[in-house]
Amino acid sequence: MHCAFILSVNFRRLALLLLIAGLSFRAAAQDKPYFVTYSHDLEEPGTLEIETKTALTRPEHGRRSGALATEFEYGMRAWWTAELYLDSQATAGDSALYTGFRIENRFRPLMKEYAVNPVLYVEFEDISGADKTVLEVVGHDGEADLIQANSVARKEHKHEGELKLILSSNVRDWNVSENFIAEKNLGHAPWEFGYAVAVARPLRSASSESGCTFCAEKFIVGMEAYGGLGDTWVLSLRDTSHFIAPVVGWELPAHFRVSFSPAIGVTGSSMDQFYRFGLAREFEDIDKLFHRRKVAAR
Repeated sequence: MHCAFILSVNFRRLALLLLIAGLSFRAAAQDKPYFVTYSHDLEEPGTLEIETKTALTRPEHGRRSGALATEFEYGMRAWWTAELYLDSQATAGDSALYTGFRIENRFRPLMKEYAVNPVLYVEFEDISGADKTVLEVVGHDGEADLIQANSVARKEHKHEGELKLILSSNVRDWNVSENFIAEKNLGHAPWEFGYAVAVARPLRSASSESGCTFCAEKFIVGMEAYGGLGDTWVLSLRDTSHFIAPVVGWELPAHFRVSFSPAIGVTGSSMDQFYRFGLAREFEDIDKLFHRRKVAAR
């Protein structure tokens, strides 16, 4: 409980720092509140997004935990977005620890808008077995992976490569996205497979009204579904986890985005439920800001 309290306090401090930063920078956050699924939206060149994704879990046979993934996403080019994730977790009655990092790159080969827009995704992970962020579900991942003591789980080191094919479509106000995932431990083990699909739309089409906080167009609602598809040893749905997760996003003043998603397990291997919270903020032309400061310092 003490560890969970520490994680909660740290999360509130981070949210406060982001709020203070919002008073001095102009930004425009993306409006997709997905936690696992990616759409074809990329960051604008020179734009930095900082996002926190919190997963609160309570396995049936384990302790309550809170995991925090802090994402730094930067628009390298119009067709290329790079990301760094820093993961940590705290387990009630156990300990709090840093669990590793992830480096991601997304490439959009076709810049025009089509009926289906493909994006290629490449990731390298250096995490421990104690990671509980649940940023994807692959292979035969299940509740049993989240109940080991931190002192045991942290000894397992995972150096993994991950590939995704992202397909995404915008149909009027709707976004529909499908992700196909292939992940492999670079030292051993088979390829593991998974999927994530999502659909979302604002409650009302955007209007010309400005300065509105509680208008229907500021709320984006939708649904995610994700799970494992087995591996090259056992390519089967047997003993795999699958989740259905409603998602809600709210565009706040100063271009913050808050998101929430309760995930519900639908198979025997899945956790019964867990909860996600997100806070995102984009900073435009961050490269120009540093350039101006460098010039002013001369």
